Amino acid sequence: MPPLDLYLSPQLQQAVVTGLFVAVGWIVVAAQTRRRDAILRRTREGDIQRALLAEIRAHVFALEQQVPSAEDAATLIARIETGDFVPTLPQHANDRIFSAVLTDIHILPAPVIDPIVLYYRLLSIMSALAADLREIARTDGQRAAQMMADYLSLMEETRDTGLQAVRVLTECLRGGPAAVERMLDADDANVLAQMTRQLPAELAELRDRLAARDGVNSRSWDPRGQ
Repeated sequence: MPPLDLYLSPQLQQAVVTGLFVAVGWIVVAAQTRRRDAILRRTREGDIQRALLAEIRAHVFALEQQVPSAEDAATLIARIETGDFVPTLPQHANDRIFSAVLTDIHILPAPVIDPIVLYYRLLSIMSALAADLREIARTDGQRAAQMMADYLSLMEETRDTGLQAVRVLTECLRGGPAAVERMLDADDANVLAQMTRQLPAELAELRDRLAARDGVNSRSWDPRGQ
């Protein structure tokens, strides 16, 4: 007589074995489902990053062509200030792909999300500022000139932010989130090293200015006029 027959009837043993097979099947199916979902998520994540990279890179290239030199910017602002010139500003609502994938943006790696969102936020601000500037330029040239200066500054900031988003997306597609973290850590280290190199010279310059100012103040308070 099998040992289990002393404790369980053959029917109960069969039920236990069947239950074990079913439980193992559920575990295997669940593991396969999770693996499939992970593959689909990585595929979707990569597709979103490639699409955003293409959209951002194309517009950053356009911005680089549109940012004027300092002399051209000064001339443009002066013309607007006269009140006789209404600038024709390009529409910067280049966010069709971003709008289409916005509901899935959370699946991207955390280091990638911030520069992307910041870039498109700046684009939105640029578009709103351009619309306001065109209206105000017809009635208030001086205010429009100041807004144009802000617009050009914002254009440069948007370009730089877009370049950073391109760097992050490219690095993430090459090496994943860990590669992005290493790149950002290296950027922080470079900034810190640069500050460390520049700080002594800046402190020395500040001390010289304070010493010169104190010397002027001491002479101005000399009762003998010397």
